[in-house]
Amino acid sequence: MSRRLATILAAGTLALLTMLGLATPAAAAVSTQQKLSVLTSWTQTSASSYSAWNSARQNRAPWTEYGFDWSTDYCSSSPDNPIGFNFKLSCYRHDFGYRNHKAMGVFSSSKSRLDSAFYADLKRVCATYNAVVRPACYSLAWTYYQAVSVFGSVAAVSQADLDRAARMKADAQRRAAATA
Repeated sequence: MSRRLATILAAGTLALLTMLGLATPAAAAVSTQQKLSVLTSWTQTSASSYSAWNSARQNRAPWTEYGFDWSTDYCSSSPDNPIGFNFKLSCYRHDFGYRNHKAMGVFSSSKSRLDSAFYADLKRVCATYNAVVRPACYSLAWTYYQAVSVFGSVAAVSQADLDRAARMKADAQRRAAATA
């Protein structure tokens, strides 16, 4: 997509969101309902929800009035790039969802969806890897999802989980090399 077309689409999207009451000019105050509406739209399981959140993350200025918490520790104490799979942005969006839903007092009713969105994000990351190593990535994605689903944090991912996925990846690569 050309840069000019991207700029036009971004401006049009912001204008539409403003018209719908989901984004407001800097001078106007943002209502709780508007903030919750945008927050909810950015924390769905779809790729388009992820893309909208990531676009806003990269250009926060139009969203300043919303007062979102953009802080993150990425994948907590678990690796952001376990055995080479880049889970960093998936963890970031998960943190964003947890922190902002908690701040709005709607976390308990949103946690399951936030965890499902995290898992969907991780699976989309895995889908970008070679089919030979993809199963190891999906295994780690499931492990990270289970950790947040049960414990609320990927800090619960153990070294044994990482070692198991690393063995899966190495075995798959070895088998692929032997048949090549």
